[in-house]
Amino acid sequence: MPNPLIAPYGSWKSPLTSDRIVSESLRLGQIALDGDRVFWIENRPKEGGRNTIVQGDAEGTLHDLTPTPLNVRSRVHEYGGGAYCVADNVVYFSNFSDQRLYRQHPDGVPEPITADARMYYADGIPDLQRRRLLCIREDHTLADQEPQNSIVSISLDNNSGHTCGTILVSGNDFYASPRLSPDEQQLAWLTWNHPNMPWDGTELWVADLGQDGSVRGPRCVAGGTDVSIFQPEWSPDGRLHFVSDQSGWWNLYRLDDEHVTALYPMEAEFGEPQWVFGQRLYGFASPGRVICAYTQNGFWHLGHLDTKQRTLERFDLPYTTFDDVHVQQSRILCTASSPADPMALIRIDADSQAVTVIRRSVDFSPESRYLSMPSAVTYPTEDGATGHAFYYPPHNADYQAPPSERPPLLVKSHGGPTGASSPTFNLMIQFWTSRGFAVLDVNYGGSTGYGRAYRERLNGQWGIVDVDDCVSAVAALINRDVVDPARVTITGGSAGGFTTLCALTFRDCFTAGSSYYGVSDLEALVRDTHKFESRYLDRLVGPLPERKDLYEQRSPIHFTDRLSAPLILFQGLEDKVVPPNQAENMFNAVKAKGLPVAYIAFEGEQHGFRQAKHIKQVLDSELYFYSKIFGFVPADPVEAFPIANLDE
Repeated sequence: MPNPLIAPYGSWKSPLTSDRIVSESLRLGQIALDGDRVFWIENRPKEGGRNTIVQGDAEGTLHDLTPTPLNVRSRVHEYGGGAYCVADNVVYFSNFSDQRLYRQHPDGVPEPITADARMYYADGIPDLQRRRLLCIREDHTLADQEPQNSIVSISLDNNSGHTCGTILVSGNDFYASPRLSPDEQQLAWLTWNHPNMPWDGTELWVADLGQDGSVRGPRCVAGGTDVSIFQPEWSPDGRLHFVSDQSGWWNLYRLDDEHVTALYPMEAEFGEPQWVFGQRLYGFASPGRVICAYTQNGFWHLGHLDTKQRTLERFDLPYTTFDDVHVQQSRILCTASSPADPMALIRIDADSQAVTVIRRSVDFSPESRYLSMPSAVTYPTEDGATGHAFYYPPHNADYQAPPSERPPLLVKSHGGPTGASSPTFNLMIQFWTSRGFAVLDVNYGGSTGYGRAYRERLNGQWGIVDVDDCVSAVAALINRDVVDPARVTITGGSAGGFTTLCALTFRDCFTAGSSYYGVSDLEALVRDTHKFESRYLDRLVGPLPERKDLYEQRSPIHFTDRLSAPLILFQGLEDKVVPPNQAENMFNAVKAKGLPVAYIAFEGEQHGFRQAKHIKQVLDSELYFYSKIFGFVPADPVEAFPIANLDE
């Protein structure tokens, strides 16, 4: 192997080009099982971010089910999820453009089964005994009112015509996870009301079903306004299981004759925030054997929980993240990844733990000589807690920097803010580390995976605790003399974009930043955002109008005079979660102040970028921006674009 070339950080040539990342990557999820067939959704940037259902048969043959231009994606809560289900080899799915439900028989043409109306559907389950689907419906037909959410039944009879369904359960603000008992005589579901989000407090309800399918005797069996319930699931013998954080951690419970039993109490999380429908982290190999994913200290594990012996045996597998867990006797289907292994859809034999890869999210395996391996970092926080992050040092075996140089640091603040980062294979991180950047992925206070108390550190403190934790994490690295304090940038999307803008405005730790569809004006966010998150800030900041003062004090748009670092903003013009005016107003204010600033907006993108050409442009543009601000020359030519107050 030749000696590494000496070159400044940021200027290293990497095989992980933006073209390669977007052209050979896809997203996998929303697994479903039907007999010996497995189904999943692929999000394909090369097809404009279209979601298509793929089927794999027992012989391992894969083929697409949903034809172009159909896009399998629900808009319930805007974030969707739970966009399809399968029963007797018939697929039922929500199409993005019209939000109607469609039915597709094997080798058949998709046909709509709901009316063409402003109704959105998600989280459907088949009730074949009664020839219907049960699902969540979000009604957008009411002028000047919030959408109304309910659980409805959709007839599958061919002569029923196109309807919008029959309401079974309604009256609360939100519903999720309708689940039929194995004998189809009981229905369980989750519900909650404003101002709660599902990770704040939810109720688990159960009702009997009459012969006509009507709901009878509904009763609340667990949860409340300050307890979060996740993934109700019936075992094969008809016992209701669920995840609850009543102990301070999302643990597994079972309902035994109206009594709630903890199955294996531990300081670990068997649940995650319900941003989307259809999330699954456990399933049943048998009535007393639960296959479950759980996280401790930021690392995910897969295990076998014996509910009779009350033992948990962790599988010995080379992965650090697991998601979308589905179980069929001894067959486990899930997605998994590690820092060295791209996300893949895998099949695991529950007895032998043998792994078969069904589908990879990338078509190439980067050489380890270009991959940075993360290490868990803890650090003291301003409020006396212990903060968590993952540190990725710059790494490219073809290069090394001059001995006296320290690398620029890119700090990532995840979205949510109720979310988390995991030590997993991420080409968007390796893009930077292979060019000579260090990356710090921060799980600030408010993140999930570390218990309810850590999550609630952000209550009333959004824009303070998250920013302080990012600053403290950077200080820990600077004290170790592993990064250049003069070249520290912070980046984040959505809520992470708010953290980014607050950090650049109210702290002097960062010398540049990039905001992806970030929040700059909290009051405007509450005024303009959708129903699901319309009261989210009641807990994160405070109720309006009582705490209007806090909304003004925490909004970067009102304090651009204090911002002293260059900024680039990226925005989707069809974003309903964080509307474009948030980025546009911030750009104009920073430009008027005279700081270097750029704004790049994308037609056809919503909250998050899905189209390959736009993802490529974002990567190249952010690299170009930092090269101009930090003073290095990228190894590969990137397209220049105007940076206000820098090029003028």
